[in-house]
Amino acid sequence: MEHKRLIIAVDGYSSTGKSTVSKRLAARLGYTYIDTGAMYRMVTYRVMRDGILRDGQVDDDRLKRLLAGMTFDFRYNALTGCHDAYLDGKNVEEEIRGLAVSNQVSLIASLPRVREVLVAKQREMGREGGVVMDGRDIGSVVFPRAGVKFFMTASPETRARRRHEEMMGKGETVTYEEVEANVRQRDYTDAHRAASPLVKTADAIEIDTSRMTIEEEVEQMLAVIHARHARGN
Repeated sequence: MEHKRLIIAVDGYSSTGKSTVSKRLAARLGYTYIDTGAMYRMVTYRVMRDGILRDGQVDDDRLKRLLAGMTFDFRYNALTGCHDAYLDGKNVEEEIRGLAVSNQVSLIASLPRVREVLVAKQREMGREGGVVMDGRDIGSVVFPRAGVKFFMTASPETRARRRHEEMMGKGETVTYEEVEANVRQRDYTDAHRAASPLVKTADAIEIDTSRMTIEEEVEQMLAVIHARHARGN
């Protein structure tokens, strides 16, 4: 008997490895992977590039026009084995992962207009099921009735160390202290924003990634999913 293709929500704090584990989980299940955090990063990148964000203020009229015309896509990169982010048909994977975008993405993601538009796009992308979608509000707002929900966490220090190592590996000049400050600020902003704050829903299964390998995380998540199938849910 063929199992129902689920919507799997993976929420949690920044730099917990949500994207990496979600990609691997999707590959193991034969599901589509959707990185909603990258979508907010893409909006942030365009807002910064086009001068819509100035001195911490956003030009709402220009933002409205921008959102109306943006297209988002994720395409498999055979060289890296990952899905790259495409904005309006252009690969912007490197541009959206830098500290400049990281420092502003929580601000842009907190804007009700941005969340309204992107949540609608995310629901459309995942409505048929067979998706692993990661972000901050997937299980609470985008798909509150998702078949399986996970919530990823780790200490701020662990997350900052991982993020710093990743950025240094890409040749970026940034200190650990800058990265840790960014992680803590994003935690606070994500948890306290008025629109779709980061929360762990009562039915989400928490996974602390501090001392786990990616493969261990994937196996734990697969066990939960298989158990859900076995119960006929």
